[in-house]
Amino acid sequence: MIEDRSNGYDAIADAFVAARSGSTTGRAVIRRWAASLPAGGTVVDIGCGSGEPVTAALIDAGLAVSALDASPALVAAFRRRFPAVEVACEPAERSRFFGRRFDGAVAIGLMFLLPENAQRALVGRVAGALKPGGRFLFTAPRQARAWDDVLTGRRSSSLGAAEYGRLLDAAGLDLIAEHVDEGENHHFEARKRAA
Repeated sequence: MIEDRSNGYDAIADAFVAARSGSTTGRAVIRRWAASLPAGGTVVDIGCGSGEPVTAALIDAGLAVSALDASPALVAAFRRRFPAVEVACEPAERSRFFGRRFDGAVAIGLMFLLPENAQRALVGRVAGALKPGGRFLFTAPRQARAWDDVLTGRRSSSLGAAEYGRLLDAAGLDLIAEHVDEGENHHFEARKRAA
């Protein structure tokens, strides 16, 4: 049996793209976050899906985006929408992008889809890929809890604000803000400490 590295999203890619098409949910949070980065800065969009609305907002802010997603169908949709943006079809847990350095990293709608040990490892990998002062923005419920994903039916889990804060701190990142968007998605914003 072939492992589904997309956490079930490849099978429902068309429905996901349709649901996200034209969505502006979270765009204001992304725009404010993007404004904190250097002009023309580099950002990795982890779990980019089809690129709407996150990658689109980052490009609109004048940032140089690299993107990754584990779903071949979503990466194909991304390439149709953003042919000039570097994108890789690979899981966040094993992405080659973490061998590079970025001014920022976003993981919107991804963290809680990963197994808990993969969430912990991803925080460390992101921290290692950020330049000093680099920013990390990700979404997850503030409360520690588990539920079945609405689109895939697979188990999702949030480690909760206290655990995410502990993981960020241990990785050399300071939790500097939390935001809630119009869709009631909880965003954690962190900054890498200077060396």
